[in-house]
Amino acid sequence: MADKISTRSVTTTTQERSVGEEERKLEREFRAAPKLNKSPAHGLWALTNRDLVKWYKNPIQLIISLVQPIVWLGLFGKALNFGSFISSSVPPAQQSGVYIHFFGVSSYFSFLSAGMLSFIILFTAAFAGMSVVWDRRFGFMNKALSTPVGRGAIVIAKVLQSVIRSLIQAGIVLIIAILLGMDTSHMNVVTIVGSFAILFLMSFGLSSLFVMLALRSSDWQTQMAIINLLNLPLVFASNALLPITIMPAWLQTVVRFNPVSYANDATRQLLLGSTLQLAPLWVDFSVLIGFAAVLAGLGIVLSWKLLSK
Repeated sequence: MADKISTRSVTTTTQERSVGEEERKLEREFRAAPKLNKSPAHGLWALTNRDLVKWYKNPIQLIISLVQPIVWLGLFGKALNFGSFISSSVPPAQQSGVYIHFFGVSSYFSFLSAGMLSFIILFTAAFAGMSVVWDRRFGFMNKALSTPVGRGAIVIAKVLQSVIRSLIQAGIVLIIAILLGMDTSHMNVVTIVGSFAILFLMSFGLSSLFVMLALRSSDWQTQMAIINLLNLPLVFASNALLPITIMPAWLQTVVRFNPVSYANDATRQLLLGSTLQLAPLWVDFSVLIGFAAVLAGLGIVLSWKLLSK
């Protein structure tokens, strides 16, 4: 009997040692394994980079997004030759003064080129909300909501990927405009950086707006209807295509409440030295900073209420 008890005791001790060694082995492996990075910045960049990878791995999407502003520059900008009207009634020595009087710059093409930067920003930002719709329809949104990443970070990631895409496309449009004849006499590193700072603020605000409108939507047709409803008024009720001075009084009032107008005004002052100003440069920056901050804040607050599995 004593021998049996001793044998059982030895067996139990051996099993306990084996279990203890396995536990220590698992603990060592757990400590050696890379730890989950739960920092907000890491989650924010992971979600942002996910959308950017889908974009730059599909160059056709980039090319198609650039077709519309290039058509406006190459066809509308060159076809609408105000010089033919001006030259018929104004001596050549005075033609430059007439352009500056009506457009604030030396040519209509330069005036339009600066407006096309806001144009490409607006249309790229408008589709930031579509990413939310597709993620919800294909189930990725539920997975993202199950991670430690905050709901506000999910919204900001959608905004940031749109902002990065917008600025890259605006840079390409600017290069094309210069090749087609845009005035470069006022351009330098400071003015270009300042212009892209303005475009960043505009893109951040507009992307926040369209993402906010798509937070509860899973129907791409509804989102497309919203895009079509807002895009054209934001373009045509601004100074993107024509100066505010030739518009009727009621439309001038609408233009002054449109943030796109202040982005156009600032880029023309910086890139072209425009004398036809909607507001001083510091006012343009202030309006767009407030626009971006308010809409980004609203998007984060609404994400806490509207984003759900």
